[in-house]
Amino acid sequence: MNAQQILKLYAAGQRDFSRVSLIQVCLTNANLIGTHLTGAHLIGSNLRGTNLTKAHLNQARLNESNLVDTEMVQACLIDAEMIDSDLSGADLRGANLRGADLRGANLGGADLRGANLLNTNLQGADLRGADLTGVNLKMTKLEGANLKGAYLNESELQAVESQYLSLIH
Repeated sequence: MNAQQILKLYAAGQRDFSRVSLIQVCLTNANLIGTHLTGAHLIGSNLRGTNLTKAHLNQARLNESNLVDTEMVQACLIDAEMIDSDLSGADLRGANLRGADLRGANLGGADLRGANLLNTNLQGADLRGADLTGVNLKMTKLEGANLKGAYLNESELQAVESQYLSLIH
């Protein structure tokens, strides 16, 4: 399946593209609201500016993907892999990223207000200027993460090791 086929099927009303393999696909500025991409392989894809609001991306593999300015409001990204992906400026308000692997990801300026990052791996991630207001960071791995200028008001930081908290200041 390719990008044009996905967009054509989406326009016809299909929403379930679970386990599809779209490695290095270009779907920039696409409207994929509510799409089911559970277990999909989107490694190295360009999804810049795509609207994935309320999409289901559980266990999806989005490693090394361009997700700059992507809208993923209330998206389900449980156990998704986004290693070394660029999510700068992405809108992830209310998204569920529980158990996701975001090692080395760029989340600079991303809006994560109210997101669930329980047990998420953010080792080496760039979170400079990200809005983490009300985010659940319980048991999140933050070793080497850059949190300079990040907003952490009302965030849950239980079980985050104190050595990582020094990165916040």
